[in-house]
Amino acid sequence: MASLLDDSPTNAAEFTVSELSGSIRRTVEDGFGHVRVRGEISGYRGPHSSGHAYFSLKDDRARIEAVIWKGTFSKLKHRPEEGLEVIATGKITTYAGSSKYQIVIDSIEPAGAGALMALIEERRRKLAAEGLFEDARKQLLPFMPRVIGVVTSPTGAVIRDILHRIEDRFPVHVIVWPVRVQGDTSGDEVARAINGFNALDPNGPIKRPDLIIVARGGGSLEDLWGFNDEAVVRAAAASGIPLISAVGHETDWTLIDHASDRRAPTPTGAAEMAVPVKADLEAQLATLAARLKSAQSRMLDRRREALRGLARALPTLDSVLALPRQRLDRSGQALGRALELNTANRRQGFERQAARVTPFALVSALREKRLLVGEMSGRGDRAMDRRLEALRTRLDRHALVLSAVPRRIGEAQVHGRERLTELTRRTDAALTQMLSQHRRGLAAQTRMLQSLSYQSVLGRGFAVIRDQDRQLLSRAAQVKAGAAIAVEFADGEISALVSGTDRPAAKAAKPARAKPVKTKTDQGSLF
Repeated sequence: MASLLDDSPTNAAEFTVSELSGSIRRTVEDGFGHVRVRGEISGYRGPHSSGHAYFSLKDDRARIEAVIWKGTFSKLKHRPEEGLEVIATGKITTYAGSSKYQIVIDSIEPAGAGALMALIEERRRKLAAEGLFEDARKQLLPFMPRVIGVVTSPTGAVIRDILHRIEDRFPVHVIVWPVRVQGDTSGDEVARAINGFNALDPNGPIKRPDLIIVARGGGSLEDLWGFNDEAVVRAAAASGIPLISAVGHETDWTLIDHASDRRAPTPTGAAEMAVPVKADLEAQLATLAARLKSAQSRMLDRRREALRGLARALPTLDSVLALPRQRLDRSGQALGRALELNTANRRQGFERQAARVTPFALVSALREKRLLVGEMSGRGDRAMDRRLEALRTRLDRHALVLSAVPRRIGEAQVHGRERLTELTRRTDAALTQMLSQHRRGLAAQTRMLQSLSYQSVLGRGFAVIRDQDRQLLSRAAQVKAGAAIAVEFADGEISALVSGTDRPAAKAAKPARAKPVKTKTDQGSLF
């Protein structure tokens, strides 16, 4: 009975696995062709090597698989991030290979402004940890840039405000790099514009800017989202050209504001930061020129007065020549008398010598000299004979000795040569050592002489004072008013005239004992 029931025919249709899976897929896709799902991203590890992205959306009670195809992923305005609560738009489909259903996402957006702010804060912390917002990385803005690059939309009011403000303050060359400041591609275009300005050749046909302004008008958080893009922040931080961010109004903050070198509250404020006011510079330049001219005039007046004071302090020609003229007059007066006395003394000496020279005295002197020469000649002949006899005797004795010992003489000669060579070598070494010792001693004495020399003291600011007779003056009491003195410094000597002395009364010095003047009156013998 049981076998009959088991083999009984049925009206249920039979499906293959593929047919059943396809039928379920069509049913699911027809019923959920377009859905918006809110959930938290889980399991996201970035795009797959194929370019597709796989992850899950979950809430506190359920979980659904999600996929974003490669072509859709590159066009997303907001990229998925782990733990981010989003609203995903797409369609539900099934995956027959594992009997799962999943959502194929066409677009994704954060779930409300709070989620966007959380995303910005998380991105800010990440980039700050990398040091992109450090003040040490920020550059100083050029005081007077020649070329300014502006990254903004070419059709908005922002570029007109910037150009107008720059034209009013200080006209310079402006290069505009047109970009979209809102939309999915805004971040990539702004990043490429910043990198493009930095890649320009300074000597190329398009001048490399000295300053970059990234500007956009005000808007909502979603409108300004492109300037929170990570690529934009990294491009601004890596820019070798100083960069001013002027995105939104004064109360709007984006991540590029943290990475830029300066933040302007408005695009117009960025233009004011970029260039100074030409009229103010001209006024300041005129003021500085007037101050410089006044300072030069005052300096010339001071130098002129100082020159006049120095000229008054210089002695006149008459006062400089007065003492030499006085000495010349005295010497001229004494010269005639001195010549007469000298001539008289010479005449007296000559007369005394002439009185001693007579013919008889000359004859007597010649006779005595002849006798002395004859006696010395005889004594010399006798001494020569005795010397020759002694030399002959000594020579004969030596000849006898030499003839008796010729071999010993040869050996002695060889030994003598060797001894002479050794003595010569030792003598040379001793002379070399002695010369070295003498050189060292001479160098030590030279250093001692230099250290004790008064000239080394002159190099430290001292001077040597001498009077007109080249006598050393070591006391102020030795110097009289009107006296001529010589002052020796380290680099030379100058002459000076003492105009007056201001010194305390000193004890009366003992008068110097006059040295006896030797008058040479003896002319000497003419013979």
